[in-house]
Amino acid sequence: MSTTHQGKTSEQASCGQGENIAEMRRIKEQLELQEALFAIKHKIVVLSGKGGVGKSSVAVNLAVTLSRKGFKTGLLDTDLHGPSIPTLLGLEGKLPAQKNGRMQPVSYSDTLKVMSTGLLLQDRTEALILRGPAKHGVIKEFLTSVNWGELDYLVVDCPPGTGDEPLSVIQLLQNVDGAVIVTTPQDLALVDVCKSITFCRHLKLPVIGVVENMSGYACPHCGENADIFKSGGGEQLADKMGVPFLGRIPLDSAMVLAGDDGKPYMGESRDTPAASAMQKVFEKVLAFAG
Repeated sequence: MSTTHQGKTSEQASCGQGENIAEMRRIKEQLELQEALFAIKHKIVVLSGKGGVGKSSVAVNLAVTLSRKGFKTGLLDTDLHGPSIPTLLGLEGKLPAQKNGRMQPVSYSDTLKVMSTGLLLQDRTEALILRGPAKHGVIKEFLTSVNWGELDYLVVDCPPGTGDEPLSVIQLLQNVDGAVIVTTPQDLALVDVCKSITFCRHLKLPVIGVVENMSGYACPHCGENADIFKSGGGEQLADKMGVPFLGRIPLDSAMVLAGDDGKPYMGESRDTPAASAMQKVFEKVLAFAG
Protein backbone atom coordinates (compact mmCIF):
# COMPACT_ATOMS: atom_id res chain seq x y z
CA MET A 1 0.00 0.00 0.00
CA SER A 2 2.80 2.38 0.99
CA THR A 3 4.78 1.66 -2.23
CA THR A 4 1.72 2.25 -4.37
CA HIS A 5 0.98 5.46 -2.54
CA GLN A 6 4.57 6.63 -2.92
CA GLY A 7 4.50 5.73 -6.63
CA LYS A 8 1.44 7.86 -7.21
CA THR A 9 2.96 10.72 -5.28
CA SER A 10 6.11 10.52 -7.42
CA GLU A 11 4.07 10.56 -10.62
CA GLN A 12 2.10 13.53 -9.40
CA ALA A 13 5.31 15.34 -8.49
CA SER A 14 6.77 14.60 -11.92
CA CYS A 15 3.60 15.84 -13.61
CA GLY A 16 3.62 19.01 -11.51
CA GLN A 17 7.27 19.62 -12.36
CA GLY A 18 6.51 19.26 -16.07
CA GLU A 19 3.67 21.77 -15.78
CA ASN A 20 5.98 24.22 -14.01
CA ILE A 21 8.61 23.91 -16.73
CA ALA A 22 6.00 24.44 -19.44
CA GLU A 23 4.66 27.49 -17.62
CA MET A 24 8.16 28.93 -17.20
CA ARG A 25 8.81 28.40 -20.91
CA ARG A 26 5.55 30.13 -21.78
CA ILE A 27 6.38 33.11 -19.56
CA LYS A 28 9.88 33.34 -21.06
CA GLU A 29 8.48 33.36 -24.61
CA GLN A 30 5.90 35.97 -23.63
CA LEU A 31 8.60 38.23 -22.17
CA GLU A 32 10.72 37.85 -25.31
CA LEU A 33 7.75 38.78 -27.46
CA GLN A 34 6.92 41.81 -25.32
CA GLU A 35 10.54 42.95 -25.46
CA ALA A 36 10.65 42.59 -29.24
CA LEU A 37 7.42 44.56 -29.73
CA PHE A 38 8.06 47.20 -27.06
CA ALA A 39 9.64 49.68 -29.51
CA ILE A 40 6.79 49.43 -32.06
CA LYS A 41 4.29 52.24 -31.49
CA HIS A 42 1.46 51.28 -33.84
CA LYS A 43 0.41 47.98 -35.41
CA ILE A 44 -1.98 47.72 -38.36
CA VAL A 45 -3.11 44.48 -39.97
CA VAL A 46 -4.46 44.30 -43.52
CA LEU A 47 -7.08 41.59 -44.03
CA SER A 48 -9.33 40.30 -46.77
CA GLY A 49 -12.00 37.66 -46.72
CA LYS A 50 -11.09 36.57 -50.23
CA GLY A 51 -7.96 36.36 -52.36
CA GLY A 52 -7.39 38.41 -55.49
CA VAL A 53 -8.82 41.68 -54.15
CA GLY A 54 -5.53 43.59 -54.12
CA LYS A 55 -4.91 43.30 -50.37
CA SER A 56 -1.12 43.06 -50.68
CA SER A 57 -1.04 46.06 -53.02
CA VAL A 58 -2.95 48.08 -50.44
CA ALA A 59 -0.59 46.91 -47.66
CA VAL A 60 2.52 47.75 -49.69
CA ASN A 61 1.30 51.18 -50.74
CA LEU A 62 0.14 51.97 -47.20
CA ALA A 63 3.60 51.10 -45.84
CA VAL A 64 5.36 53.08 -48.59
CA THR A 65 3.11 56.10 -47.99
CA LEU A 66 3.82 56.02 -44.24
CA SER A 67 7.57 55.74 -44.83
CA ARG A 68 7.54 58.61 -47.35
CA LYS A 69 5.91 60.76 -44.68
CA GLY A 70 9.00 60.14 -42.55
CA PHE A 71 7.57 57.46 -40.26
CA LYS A 72 9.83 54.52 -39.38
CA THR A 73 7.81 51.70 -40.88
CA GLY A 74 7.98 47.91 -40.93
CA LEU A 75 6.13 45.68 -43.40
CA LEU A 76 5.63 42.05 -42.39
CA ASP A 77 4.31 39.59 -44.98
CA THR A 78 2.60 36.68 -43.20
CA ASP A 79 1.27 35.07 -46.37
CA LEU A 80 3.61 32.13 -45.88
CA HIS A 81 2.47 30.12 -48.90
CA GLY A 82 2.05 32.89 -51.46
CA PRO A 83 4.28 35.81 -50.44
CA SER A 84 4.03 38.66 -52.92
CA ILE A 85 5.58 41.55 -50.98
CA PRO A 86 9.16 40.95 -52.28
CA THR A 87 7.88 41.07 -55.88
CA LEU A 88 5.80 44.20 -55.32
CA LEU A 89 8.81 45.97 -53.79
CA GLY A 90 11.46 44.61 -56.17
CA LEU A 91 13.29 42.86 -53.32
CA GLU A 92 13.51 39.35 -54.77
CA GLY A 93 16.91 37.79 -54.18
CA LYS A 94 17.72 40.06 -51.21
CA LEU A 95 18.50 37.75 -48.30
CA PRO A 96 18.10 39.05 -44.72
CA ALA A 97 21.41 39.44 -42.90
CA GLN A 98 22.25 38.01 -39.49
CA LYS A 99 23.67 40.24 -36.77
CA ASN A 100 24.30 39.36 -33.12
CA GLY A 101 22.22 36.22 -33.52
CA ARG A 102 19.18 38.06 -34.86
CA MET A 103 17.78 38.32 -38.36
CA GLN A 104 17.79 41.78 -39.88
CA PRO A 105 14.79 42.85 -41.97
CA VAL A 106 15.61 43.90 -45.52
CA SER A 107 15.70 47.66 -45.98
CA TYR A 108 13.62 48.98 -48.87
CA SER A 109 14.54 52.52 -47.87
CA ASP A 110 15.91 54.38 -44.86
CA THR A 111 12.43 54.37 -43.32
CA LEU A 112 10.97 51.06 -44.53
CA LYS A 113 12.02 47.58 -43.35
CA VAL A 114 10.56 44.39 -44.81
CA MET A 115 10.34 40.71 -43.82
CA SER A 116 8.71 37.86 -45.75
CA THR A 117 9.17 34.15 -46.31
CA GLY A 118 9.66 35.18 -49.94
CA LEU A 119 13.00 36.67 -48.88
CA LEU A 120 14.12 33.36 -47.36
CA LEU A 121 13.36 31.05 -50.29
CA GLN A 122 16.13 30.95 -52.90
CA ASP A 123 13.83 29.25 -55.39
CA ARG A 124 10.66 31.27 -56.10
CA THR A 125 8.84 28.11 -57.22
CA GLU A 126 9.58 26.21 -54.01
CA ALA A 127 6.46 25.27 -52.04
CA LEU A 128 6.44 25.96 -48.32
CA ILE A 129 4.46 23.13 -46.73
CA LEU A 130 3.39 23.89 -43.17
CA ARG A 131 0.66 22.80 -40.75
CA GLY A 132 -1.06 25.15 -38.31
CA PRO A 133 1.36 24.95 -35.32
CA ALA A 134 4.35 25.40 -37.62
CA LYS A 135 2.78 28.50 -39.15
CA HIS A 136 2.31 29.96 -35.69
CA GLY A 137 5.98 29.24 -34.97
CA VAL A 138 7.18 30.99 -38.14
CA ILE A 139 5.12 34.10 -37.43
CA LYS A 140 6.37 34.18 -33.84
CA GLU A 141 9.95 34.00 -35.14
CA PHE A 142 9.23 36.92 -37.48
CA LEU A 143 8.15 38.96 -34.47
CA THR A 144 10.67 37.89 -31.83
CA SER A 145 13.82 36.93 -33.75
CA VAL A 146 13.76 39.71 -36.35
CA ASN A 147 15.45 42.91 -35.23
CA TRP A 148 12.76 45.43 -36.13
CA GLY A 149 14.19 48.11 -33.88
CA GLU A 150 12.17 51.25 -33.21
CA LEU A 151 9.15 51.62 -35.48
CA ASP A 152 6.36 54.15 -35.69
CA TYR A 153 4.22 51.66 -37.63
CA LEU A 154 4.26 47.94 -38.34
CA VAL A 155 1.97 47.01 -41.24
CA VAL A 156 1.15 43.30 -41.37
CA ASP A 157 -0.11 41.80 -44.63
CA CYS A 158 -2.16 38.68 -43.78
CA PRO A 159 -3.24 35.97 -46.24
CA PRO A 160 -6.93 35.94 -47.17
CA GLY A 161 -9.46 34.29 -44.91
CA THR A 162 -9.79 33.81 -41.17
CA GLY A 163 -7.40 30.90 -40.64
CA ASP A 164 -4.16 30.18 -38.80
CA GLU A 165 -2.04 33.11 -40.00
CA PRO A 166 -4.38 36.04 -39.21
CA LEU A 167 -5.31 34.41 -35.90
CA SER A 168 -1.65 33.97 -34.93
CA VAL A 169 -0.78 37.53 -35.95
CA ILE A 170 -3.50 39.08 -33.80
CA GLN A 171 -2.86 36.81 -30.81
CA LEU A 172 0.90 37.38 -30.89
CA LEU A 173 0.93 41.11 -31.63
CA GLN A 174 -1.65 42.02 -28.97
CA ASN A 175 -2.79 45.65 -28.68
CA VAL A 176 -3.21 45.95 -32.46
CA ASP A 177 -4.48 49.41 -33.41
CA GLY A 178 -6.89 47.92 -35.91
CA ALA A 179 -7.58 46.14 -39.17
CA VAL A 180 -7.96 47.50 -42.69
CA ILE A 181 -10.25 45.17 -44.62
CA VAL A 182 -9.96 45.10 -48.41
CA THR A 183 -12.68 43.96 -50.78
CA THR A 184 -13.85 44.33 -54.35
CA PRO A 185 -17.44 45.47 -55.06
CA GLN A 186 -18.97 42.20 -56.30
CA ASP A 187 -21.21 40.09 -54.07
CA LEU A 188 -18.82 37.10 -54.15
CA ALA A 189 -16.18 39.10 -52.29
CA LEU A 190 -18.57 40.99 -50.02
CA VAL A 191 -19.93 37.83 -48.39
CA ASP A 192 -16.40 36.95 -47.26
CA VAL A 193 -15.79 40.48 -45.97
CA CYS A 194 -18.63 39.98 -43.48
CA LYS A 195 -16.67 37.00 -42.15
CA SER A 196 -13.55 39.13 -41.76
CA ILE A 197 -15.50 41.72 -39.77
CA THR A 198 -17.06 39.11 -37.47
CA PHE A 199 -13.57 37.55 -37.11
CA CYS A 200 -12.29 40.91 -35.84
CA ARG A 201 -15.19 41.24 -33.45
CA HIS A 202 -14.63 37.78 -31.99
CA LEU A 203 -11.01 38.77 -31.31
CA LYS A 204 -11.95 42.25 -30.05
CA LEU A 205 -9.85 43.78 -32.83
CA PRO A 206 -10.98 47.28 -33.90
CA VAL A 207 -11.91 47.62 -37.56
CA ILE A 208 -10.29 50.74 -38.99
CA GLY A 209 -12.50 50.41 -42.02
CA VAL A 210 -13.33 48.78 -45.33
CA VAL A 211 -11.58 49.65 -48.60
CA GLU A 212 -13.42 48.99 -51.85
CA ASN A 213 -10.63 48.19 -54.30
CA MET A 214 -10.97 47.84 -58.11
CA SER A 215 -14.00 50.09 -57.90
CA GLY A 216 -14.61 51.25 -61.46
CA TYR A 217 -12.18 51.97 -64.28
CA ALA A 218 -11.58 55.30 -65.99
CA CYS A 219 -10.50 54.80 -69.60
CA PRO A 220 -7.22 56.72 -70.13
CA HIS A 221 -8.24 57.47 -73.72
CA CYS A 222 -11.85 58.65 -73.53
CA GLY A 223 -12.22 59.19 -69.78
CA GLU A 224 -15.41 57.16 -69.61
CA ASN A 225 -15.99 55.30 -66.35
CA ALA A 226 -16.92 51.62 -66.38
CA ASP A 227 -17.95 49.63 -63.29
CA ILE A 228 -16.24 46.38 -64.26
CA PHE A 229 -16.79 44.77 -60.85
CA LYS A 230 -19.83 46.88 -59.92
CA SER A 231 -19.44 49.77 -57.51
CA GLY A 232 -20.65 50.76 -54.07
CA GLY A 233 -20.92 47.28 -52.58
CA GLY A 234 -18.13 47.87 -50.07
CA GLU A 235 -19.72 51.06 -48.76
CA GLN A 236 -23.13 49.42 -48.42
CA LEU A 237 -21.63 46.49 -46.56
CA ALA A 238 -19.64 48.75 -44.22
CA ASP A 239 -22.82 50.65 -43.41
CA LYS A 240 -24.73 47.41 -42.85
CA MET A 241 -22.03 46.00 -40.55
CA GLY A 242 -21.59 49.28 -38.68
CA VAL A 243 -17.92 49.87 -39.53
CA PRO A 244 -16.23 52.86 -41.22
CA PHE A 245 -15.91 53.03 -44.99
CA LEU A 246 -12.47 54.28 -46.02
CA GLY A 247 -13.10 54.83 -49.71
CA ARG A 248 -13.05 53.42 -53.24
CA ILE A 249 -9.87 52.83 -55.23
CA PRO A 250 -10.46 52.57 -58.98
CA LEU A 251 -8.62 50.24 -61.31
CA ASP A 252 -5.49 51.65 -62.90
CA SER A 253 -3.34 49.66 -65.34
CA ALA A 254 -0.31 51.64 -64.11
CA MET A 255 -0.77 50.03 -60.69
CA VAL A 256 -0.53 46.57 -62.26
CA LEU A 257 2.62 47.50 -64.16
CA ALA A 258 4.15 49.08 -61.07
CA GLY A 259 3.61 45.89 -59.07
CA ASP A 260 5.15 43.70 -61.77
CA ASP A 261 8.14 46.05 -62.03
CA GLY A 262 8.67 46.08 -58.26
CA LYS A 263 8.01 49.81 -58.06
CA PRO A 264 5.20 50.71 -55.62
CA TYR A 265 2.45 52.76 -57.18
CA MET A 266 2.55 55.33 -54.36
CA GLY A 267 6.35 55.42 -54.47
CA GLU A 268 6.13 58.04 -57.22
CA SER A 269 4.18 61.28 -57.56
CA ARG A 270 1.07 60.48 -59.56
CA ASP A 271 -1.83 62.69 -60.54
CA THR A 272 -4.42 59.98 -61.10
CA PRO A 273 -7.84 59.12 -59.64
CA ALA A 274 -6.38 55.92 -58.08
CA ALA A 275 -3.49 57.77 -56.41
CA SER A 276 -5.82 60.44 -55.08
CA ALA A 277 -8.22 57.79 -53.75
CA MET A 278 -5.41 55.84 -52.09
CA GLN A 279 -4.07 58.98 -50.44
CA LYS A 280 -7.49 59.75 -48.94
CA VAL A 281 -7.85 56.16 -47.68
CA PHE A 282 -4.42 56.23 -46.05
CA GLU A 283 -5.06 59.60 -44.41
CA LYS A 284 -8.10 58.05 -42.69
CA VAL A 285 -6.00 55.09 -41.55
CA LEU A 286 -3.35 57.44 -40.19
CA ALA A 287 -5.96 59.52 -38.38
CA PHE A 288 -7.38 56.36 -36.75
CA ALA A 289 -4.02 54.95 -35.64
CA GLY A 290 -2.64 58.31 -34.59
